[in-house]
Amino acid sequence: MRIALLQLNQTVGDLSANAVRIRDGVREAQRQRADLVVTSELALLGYLPRDLLLEQDLTREGWQVLKELASELSGAPAALVGVAEPNEGAEGRPLFNTAALLVDGEVRARLRKSLLPTYDVFDEDRYFEPAEDSRVLRFGDAALGITICEDIWNDRDFWKRRRYHRDPVEQLARAGAQCVINLSASPFTVGKQRLREAMLGQMAAKHVLPLAYVNQVGGNDDLVFDGRSCAFDASGKLIARARGFAEDLLVVDTDAPVGRIEEDELEPEAEIWKALVLGTRDYVRKCGFSRVLLGLSGGIDSSVTAAVAAEAVGAENVLGVLMPSPYSSRHSIVDAERLAQNLRVSTLVLPIESIMQAFEGTLASAFVGYERDVTEENVQARIRGNLLMALSNKYGALLLTTGNKSELAVGYCTLYGDMSGGLAVISDVPKTMIYRLARWLNRRRVVIPESVLIKAPSAELRPNQTDQDSLPPYDVLDEILARHIEQHQSAEEIVSQGFNEDSVWHVMELVRTAEFKRKQAAPGIKVTDRAFGVGWRMPIARKEWKRREMFVNQTI
Repeated sequence: MRIALLQLNQTVGDLSANAVRIRDGVREAQRQRADLVVTSELALLGYLPRDLLLEQDLTREGWQVLKELASELSGAPAALVGVAEPNEGAEGRPLFNTAALLVDGEVRARLRKSLLPTYDVFDEDRYFEPAEDSRVLRFGDAALGITICEDIWNDRDFWKRRRYHRDPVEQLARAGAQCVINLSASPFTVGKQRLREAMLGQMAAKHVLPLAYVNQVGGNDDLVFDGRSCAFDASGKLIARARGFAEDLLVVDTDAPVGRIEEDELEPEAEIWKALVLGTRDYVRKCGFSRVLLGLSGGIDSSVTAAVAAEAVGAENVLGVLMPSPYSSRHSIVDAERLAQNLRVSTLVLPIESIMQAFEGTLASAFVGYERDVTEENVQARIRGNLLMALSNKYGALLLTTGNKSELAVGYCTLYGDMSGGLAVISDVPKTMIYRLARWLNRRRVVIPESVLIKAPSAELRPNQTDQDSLPPYDVLDEILARHIEQHQSAEEIVSQGFNEDSVWHVMELVRTAEFKRKQAAPGIKVTDRAFGVGWRMPIARKEWKRREMFVNQTI
């Protein structure tokens, strides 16, 4: 059987355009003599639709568009299309997450998702009724086991602890399936593709069944989907792989020993770079913008963000804004200018000293008797934020924020200042990885000036300031944060691994007290297993059940 895996970049809610892309993909698959075309999960509506699924008019319209698509594809190969199917029964959630089989102008079969994820960014139990069983689809002479995304992530022999009590793939294999097909919308995180291919290959070998997996591609809000649709033979050998981070149509012959296998860059820097570029490009485009702007400080974070932006939307559509203060060093200004030249982005210089003086004059009487402290530093950041937002409004350009994950974790950022903007491009990238990305970018030609890479990180909000005046060294900080945020380790567990006790408790308290800032941050692009987005659900007003009192009042 020739199966075409249709790897598309769909826009959430754009039923008509999404249907056209599916139609065109099926027609191209027909030219390549495919017997069956398979889309990704919820391809007609786009993934992740979140509470759009509660809008009954939209989901009913989606089912009508599906019927119209079936009619248009009369005479084309059969197609399995991911769709939100209204639940016409009297009980249960309002929808099914369905793979609808389109044959000869009609919807001939409906295969529904069994396992509904409710962790991290997923909340499918909120919307969908699970399938009661997993049934084989008879297609010509073949018996196909149709699964949808999470249905394949529960193999008892691959996972130490399973999340669900039953395994749809195992049930399908017992029911006589001759091939397993999976419609997925599996978000990217760094290193995930190795895990996917290991899991899928082992699954195919375990059940002695060929397996075809189609994944969505593109950015939707904070999520990036990396594509990389693939297929395995009954021995678990990879026989085909589609492109990563780009649309593709991969035709797989289940009787052939091998098909097209696209090369894949699996090093973390390459994966993260591609995810950031794709996520930024699609966020800008799908939100209706064509231009972006950002503050250029001459530091590593704004430099990498600018490089991502230039690659994502074109250097001609990026404006870098320099806003020097009396504390800005000359080399930082030079570094920002040199970066802009390397990227060929335009710049604008708006000095803020006179605005700072106006603020100080206005506040002078109110601040009598108070020492200078972080207040004055925050005023500078907020001046810059106001200027950038004014430019964003006037130019109709999306403002990109430039803070990294390490800073956002501990609150080393200013609300309504450097946090102002519409997209936080690198907010899920730790500081140490930012440096690795910069050096990776420079491997062929200098993009980030070397002077940016070697100078001590500084917000330059007071004389001779460095980040390490307030924080542990970033290599230490990032190790502590990774253990706490992504591995859910306690302070005691982290200390037991050789980290300084005071530093660990200090970092833990900073993470806790910065929660209110993260709730007000711009959406960021998820690249790690646990980002500060919809999958992070910490309360703001809370008391820690275990903490060191000496750090309660220490905040940034």
